Amino acid sequence: MRIIARQTLIRFAEAHPEARASLDHWFAVAKAASWTSTAEDQATPWNAKVLNAERVRFGVSGGRFRLIAAFDFPRGIAFVRFVGTHADDDRLDALTVSQF
Repeated sequence: MRIIARQTLIRFAEAHPEARASLDHWFAVAKAASWTSTAEDQATPWNAKVLNAERVRFGVSGGRFRLIAAFDFPRGIAFVRFVGTHADDDRLDALTVSQF
């Protein structure tokens, strides 16, 4: 998959070094993946929750942080829509958030 907003992940990892390894791992797995549906996303090593046909919420660093990605499966693109703390995620609408 092509990942849109890699810099977002890098900046978040700089501010939260404890999330770096998990975000780097998510990026590597997602980049190498050829997912065609959210069901395939959910079968990843993260605590992933399918939100709708195109959005998935991933637990990062043991669930301490969350990453929400929107997928365009036909084009093979993953758009990072949110990376933040569990508390930040609880305050937003995961189906519409476009933080970046």
